[in-house]
This record gives sequence, C-alpha cells and structure tokens, in this order.
Amino acid sequence: MKLIIQIPCYNEAATLGVTVADLPRHIDGIDEIEYLVIDDGSTDGTALRAKELGVHHIVGFPHNRGLAKGFMAGIDACLRLGADIIVNTDADNQYSGADIEKLVRPVLEGKANMVIGNRRTDGIAHFSPLKKRLQKLGSGVVRAASGTDVADTTSGFRSYSREAAMRLNVLSGYTYTLETIITAGADKNKILSVDISTNPELRESRLFKSVRSYIKRSAATIIRNYVMRRPLKTFLMIAAVFVLAALALGVRFIVLACMGDGAGHIQSLVLMAILAIVGIQMGVFGLLADAVSECRRVMDETLFHVKRIEYDNTNPNRTNYNVCSYTKEEIDKE
Repeated sequence: MKLIIQIPCYNEAATLGVTVADLPRHIDGIDEIEYLVIDDGSTDGTALRAKELGVHHIVGFPHNRGLAKGFMAGIDACLRLGADIIVNTDADNQYSGADIEKLVRPVLEGKANMVIGNRRTDGIAHFSPLKKRLQKLGSGVVRAASGTDVADTTSGFRSYSREAAMRLNVLSGYTYTLETIITAGADKNKILSVDISTNPELRESRLFKSVRSYIKRSAATIIRNYVMRRPLKTFLMIAAVFVLAALALGVRFIVLACMGDGAGHIQSLVLMAILAIVGIQMGVFGLLADAVSECRRVMDETLFHVKRIEYDNTNPNRTNYNVCSYTKEEIDKE
C-alpha cells in the first residue's frame, strides 16, 4: 500500500521545510510513504528547496497556473507514480502532519474513499469573527448543494483513495475544494469528515485578495457546479416560479372579470401569457440541460475507465507535468 502526500506550492521556500519535517515517516498499514511537491511557477526557489529537503517527487509549472490546476497536476502525477492513497496538505504548515493518519485510516478500512479534515474553525485564533461566520455559512451552503454532511468544506487537508482520485475532474480555475465536494455528493461517493488540529499561522492566506472577491468567486463556483450536476431540478424550480406567478395573475383576472371589472385589466392577461411562456421555456431548458448532464456523466465514466487503463499501465517516469524524482544519492552530490 503506497501513500503519496502532495503539497501544492507557490513561493513556499520559507515554510516548506517546517511542513516537510512535520510529515509522517510511518503509518501502520502503509508500506511506502512518499512526498510530492507541486511547484506552481514559484520564483523563490521552492523547487530547489524541496530537492534539498529530500522530497521524492517534484511537479513543475513554468508559470503560475492557480491552485486548482496545481492540485490536479499533483493528482495526475501521484496516480502515475502508483499511489493507492493520496493526501493533499498545504505548504504553509497550517495542518498537523500527525493528523494525516486520521485521514488515511478510514480509506484503509474501506469506510470512505474521500476524507476531509475538519479544522473546527470556531476555535482557530487567527481567524477573524467575520471569516469564521463566512466559513460556517459557506460550508452550510455547500452541504445543502452537495447533499453531504462535510463540516469544513474549504479545508484542503484531505485524502483520496486511488479510485476516487481517478474520478476527479476539476473545471474551476480558482479552487478545487468546493467543486470536488459537490461532484462527490452528486456521484454518491463515501465522504467522511474527521476532526483535526491546526498549527499557528506562519503567513497570511494568499488564495484570495479580499473577502468580497472570495465570496464572489466561491458563490460562482457553487452555483455553476450545482446547476451542472442538478440541471433539471434547478430549471424546474425557476420554471415553477414563473408558472405560479402566471397562475396567480390568471386567478386575479378571473375574479375581477366575475366582478365585472375584467375589461380594465387586459394587461394582466398579457403579463400572464409572458410569464407562462417563460416558465415553459425554463422547463424545456431544464430537459435539455439534463440531457447534457447525462452525457457528461457518461463521459466522466468513460474518462474514469480510460484513466484506469492509462495509470495502471503507464511508465512511472512518464508524465505531462515534468515530474522530477530525486534520490538521496543525487541530492548528496549537489
């Protein structure tokens, strides 16, 4: 059983040493533990620092492509390198390395194929009251959208079984945390939350420039993925609003007509007709979108089988992301 711990990095040379030193060297039930760093176009020598620290594998981008792209590049490399379980953690040492076993154990025991660490954000000292409220509100929205009970939906500290990792297809260019939960919920995957501890803050988060930007981009990600996964339900709900409004106007006109005042409210009939037409159109759009969604499910399933064939038969040294593996002997020669 092989575990690979991946660490997405963007200019993390200063904190990477602390993070790597805290990672586990042995976990019961795991035969091999390896580390993989995704250098997302860093300009501070992050890749060189990872090499000095003895990191087994390094994935390099020539320029910054964002967290979501870096995460998926790491997943791709881990699968090509034969990982049975993949753990994703942050390079700023936000998460405790000792808790990685908590993420791995449910996957080993077959209780889940995706485990997410719950930071219990209410107790994190360096989180502002506003950030804590937003985290709680956002997690509640994602739980409702995904049909899961994940406590901390924005936590990047998570583990995946090999099969779950093969099924990951992140379309967002911003972050993977929300999209993967909504997708996993729609696919009825086994997701488990476990309580974890966090370390003192070494640097401020660089994922978003402002709270407003974070809310805007997160909301767009949630809405987009919910509509993609449940299009018929979404469009039928919108259609129902228009149809009910049309019915209300129709009833109003009938009542007024019975009272002998219908001639003065012909505009209500016009508006009713417009609302009814829009409602019917929304229903038709829902049927079309549902057909497209079903096509995507077929494509995702086909892609999963293609990945399984490719990853299980690929040469571990071949990858599309410039995976560089360094042995300790090579490092000592530097």
